[in-house]
Amino acid sequence: NRHDPETTEPRYLKVVHDKTAKLFEASARLGAVLCDRPVKEDLAMSNYGKCLGVAYQLIDDVFDYSATAEDLGKNIGDDLAEGKPTLPLLYAMWNGDERQSSLIKQAIENGGLENIDAIKQAIESTDAIAYTANIAKQAAEKAIKALDGLPASPYLDALHSLALFSIERTH
Repeated sequence: NRHDPETTEPRYLKVVHDKTAKLFEASARLGAVLCDRPVKEDLAMSNYGKCLGVAYQLIDDVFDYSATAEDLGKNIGDDLAEGKPTLPLLYAMWNGDERQSSLIKQAIENGGLENIDAIKQAIESTDAIAYTANIAKQAAEKAIKALDGLPASPYLDALHSLALFSIERTH
């Protein structure tokens, strides 16, 4: 989707699923496989990891426009500089005024940070951060729901906490 302002939300989420979520899914499932858990638990952990990965990546994309470089440990707008259409950018482009939409479209097509301040303002004025954070929250809730039926334990409590942490973290 790089440099493609015509990216849809489903196409963006597919990239998230195929990238970050697959890594989380494999990691979560591996624990169940190595412990020779029943298939039901194996699948629960797989679904948990997949949803956790989506939540984590969405919040990471939020931070690209709402945190400071010091908090993140990386430059703000790195995705934009590379022409990557993340959900906050896409949402702002779809819901901004004509000037904002055009500015974001050009930034995605060309990459670069020349208009980062105006783009951050468009993201703020369209509530793109809140929209993306809400989608992340839904993914974290699905992650927790995927664990239904697993036996109660401190480990299960930790998995619930991790899902909540993924959307409540500040960096």
